[in-house]
Amino acid sequence: MILLLSPNMNLDGLIYLIIAIMFGPAILLAIIGFAVLKRNKKAAKVLFILATIYVLVSLGICGSMMA
Repeated sequence: MILLLSPNMNLDGLIYLIIAIMFGPAILLAIIGFAVLKRNKKAAKVLFILATIYVLVSLGICGSMMA
């Protein structure tokens, strides 16, 4: 129990996890959008819009948790 309450806890992994949740799926959607761009422009446009909306929402939710 004392180890859990120690002031020298390193929470870097938690910060990296939150950042991965914030930007990971959006980057994946953007990469898929660039891959689909030549074959189907409309689907690529939808993927880019989804990636943008995901970033905006995740920055709002995860950013408020971090602050």
